[in-house]
Amino acid sequence: MSPATAARYGIVGSGWRSTFFLRLARLMPERFQVTGVVTRTAERGAEVEAEWGVRTIRTIADLVAADRPDFVIVSVPWAATPQATRDLVALDMPVLAETPPAPDLDGLRDLWAAVGTTGLVQVAEQYISYPGHAARLALVRDGVIGRATSAHVSSTHLYHAVSMIRHLLGVGFAPVTVSAQAFSAPLVNPLTPAGWTGDSTPQDLATTLATLDFGGSVGLYDFTENQWWNPLRSRRIVVRGSHGEIVDDRVVRMADPTTPVESFLVRRQSGIDLNLEGFDLDHVSFEGRVVYRNAFQGARLADDEIAVASLLEQTAQWCRDEAPPPYPLAEACQDHLISLAIGESVRTKDSVTTSQEAWAR
Repeated sequence: MSPATAARYGIVGSGWRSTFFLRLARLMPERFQVTGVVTRTAERGAEVEAEWGVRTIRTIADLVAADRPDFVIVSVPWAATPQATRDLVALDMPVLAETPPAPDLDGLRDLWAAVGTTGLVQVAEQYISYPGHAARLALVRDGVIGRATSAHVSSTHLYHAVSMIRHLLGVGFAPVTVSAQAFSAPLVNPLTPAGWTGDSTPQDLATTLATLDFGGSVGLYDFTENQWWNPLRSRRIVVRGSHGEIVDDRVVRMADPTTPVESFLVRRQSGIDLNLEGFDLDHVSFEGRVVYRNAFQGARLADDEIAVASLLEQTAQWCRDEAPPPYPLAEACQDHLISLAIGESVRTKDSVTTSQEAWAR
């Protein structure tokens, strides 16, 4: 984007997650501009202004009126997200709400009834925009492994993992039967969001396993507590199809009826050893063909930051009718509906079949 078309967004909330959006604007001011941040108190506002050099405001109405942005990001606790979203829609303002858009099923239904048909609400679900996941998704959609029939995701939790499974399998909004269990086992937990613990004593951490039966395809959800941070638990992505499979970055498929071949997704990462281009992701290729290209080269972003930046840029383009919606509210509601069913199945020790909700119609 040129400065004339940079994504301009306001932010409601000043917690940890909001710093991701602030940092991207600091790193790439020609592409991202923050018009203001809503904080509940002037004291917190002063802290944000000093740290980030952005204006802070006390109310959503004043944020929109002061310097109307392209869209507003709602980055507040789960319980507060639905009301903030409603307030923005009432001002005819496009919204990018953090995940999940409401804390529970009643909240999802109420939010959809209030704003679902306006078409103004997108959700900040970024995982399918990670470079590696986007590359795998491109292969699946190109039919490289035939029809995808199962997806095993051991990476992130609940609605994020459900989003990955649903998109890799290409399933929509039909009811799904969930069977889940949780198991505890000792595991050293050396790194948390607060930093290295210095503690090598194993802790009892829960692993949740769930099958998601979509009827004709199946997802396997596999997550251990703090798996995002724990270096002793890596991610694992397996997508199986009618003509092959993807296991992390390895792809096996049939070249002809008697020739199975093995290929790999390959990252071109600059800045390693004597490469002096600077540390950055260039692209991901498959059999000599680029299947993902980093649109933010030069900013030296981590994969999560690339995914969030992609989401912000697409949201701005959507607001200008230049791109399809990045992640509609209906998709996020379905993700969380299924994630809630995983939790219910663990609690009840029984299978749970989701209903077909209003957002699926």
